Amino acid sequence: MKFKTLLALVGVVLLAGCGDDVGKVSLGLFTTKDVVIDARDDPKIAGVTCHISRVEANLDFADPSDMSISCRQTGPISAADIAAIDRSKNGEIVFKESLSILFKSLKVRRIYDAENQTLLYLSYSTKETNGSHKHALSTVPLYGTQAWVQPNKMTANP
Repeated sequence: MKFKTLLALVGVVLLAGCGDDVGKVSLGLFTTKDVVIDARDDPKIAGVTCHISRVEANLDFADPSDMSISCRQTGPISAADIAAIDRSKNGEIVFKESLSILFKSLKVRRIYDAENQTLLYLSYSTKETNGSHKHALSTVPLYGTQAWVQPNKMTANP
């Protein structure tokens, strides 16, 4: 019985960072392109889930670079979670997916805005398309979580 429990736990841990297709919408009868929506849990902050939509071109060598991202708090976020992440201005890559055989990938980078106590999730394409690197931004404020810290209010003397 313990072996089955351990095996199930290992399976859950291995799948935790994987994307989960939650939607797929055809762009029409005479096209091979679909809008795919994936759900991704932040691997270091279990209380955050990001939904990423992108166009998937089934018969093309490269998927288009357009994408959208929306991240929300879906569980508790602790001060220990925030302490464990990269807090530099560059942040860190939390998801990466190849979009073509031509070296294009979709990346999602987490950046911590300490002043506003907000997690920023930036999705972007690594290859320029029509003069632009496509990108989208979503934020998860820490207000109301265990990670939120009361700001120090400075009072002025009259």
